[in-house]
Amino acid sequence: MNDRALRNIVVGLGAKADGVVREDHFVITVASEIMAILCLADDMKDLKERLGKIIVAYNFAGEPVTAADLHAVGAMAALLKDALKPNLIQTLEHTGAIVHGGPFANIAHGCNSVRATKTALKLADIVVTEAGFGADLGAEKFFDIKCRKAGLKPDAVVLVATVRALKYNGGVPKDQLSEENLDALKKGIVNLEKHIENIQKYHVPVIVTLNSFITDTQAEYEFIRNFCEERGCEFALSEVWAKGGEGGKALAEKVVYTLENKESHFAPIYPDEMSLKDKIFTVASEIYGAKGVNYSPAAERALKKIEDMGFGNLPVCMAKTQYSLSDDQTKLGRPENFDISIRDVYVSAGAGFVVALTGAIMTMPGLPKKPAADNIDVNDDGVITGLF
Repeated sequence: MNDRALRNIVVGLGAKADGVVREDHFVITVASEIMAILCLADDMKDLKERLGKIIVAYNFAGEPVTAADLHAVGAMAALLKDALKPNLIQTLEHTGAIVHGGPFANIAHGCNSVRATKTALKLADIVVTEAGFGADLGAEKFFDIKCRKAGLKPDAVVLVATVRALKYNGGVPKDQLSEENLDALKKGIVNLEKHIENIQKYHVPVIVTLNSFITDTQAEYEFIRNFCEERGCEFALSEVWAKGGEGGKALAEKVVYTLENKESHFAPIYPDEMSLKDKIFTVASEIYGAKGVNYSPAAERALKKIEDMGFGNLPVCMAKTQYSLSDDQTKLGRPENFDISIRDVYVSAGAGFVVALTGAIMTMPGLPKKPAADNIDVNDDGVITGLF
């Protein structure tokens, strides 16, 4: 339940036997460390080791208390025994697909499970895997967290864009995105330009594809195609929504061409031994385009404690809005001369990364102004309406 009241709670009220009074909080499942661990674990042994490292509290001396200290690992592993197995499904055209795990890329590491990817690599010559939200989030975390941890080396990147999104980044209101507007496209395409530059910093070939909408025009397609090819990227139109697999052939051919003719020299954007602050600045400056990073006093204290505990060598997982390259969702296009604000930092010791909360990002969303429950009812015959 997305209950806003669960974002910050007080527990342990009552008698001494009811526990210690303290502030606590819930997070949405996709932001939980358990989800991250499920997606990064290699096998049951690795899963249990990671579960055991979860820091659940600190004692009165300020020392971490782990799930292993509480003898909770076996019970947690029992709950996750079947969840650890990847799910094999099929597309409408009977192509195999593995869907497994679901950490959001704006508040977690945004990638499917390592087990799913490695299983797929044993089953097919070419494996396509998705990293969620914008490439400043999903792709960065795929490269700097998942690939680093799992020893994966991607051969190519498909960067997905839409004409509508680029026009939106050019200042067009959402209710006018269906109209051709080359001027807005020229303003908004700087957002795509930044994403292309970011992927190229990892030394991986880039194919840009446009998810085709029926309101797009040929002039818009040609402008974007020329823009991408001028920057050394392959380009293809994806018409899968309208035509199914047939609509993806042009993109598939570009991917195969890239794999056969271009080399990948993938490397993460920062080394393990870099300090946490330097890692955060590297992502903020190189990927987001920020000129600096501001830390709250709480974040400063948390960073020092995390490094004192020996977790300074872990990669960073930036929790940031997906609506902007900055941490302010109103800054569209390619923002410049902005700072990233870090309000808090915590370690996910079992997952193996340090989370930095930027701007106003929330790890427990609230229901919309008009929740779905408003439309649900049951009539006198017991028939439920309003679910869909």
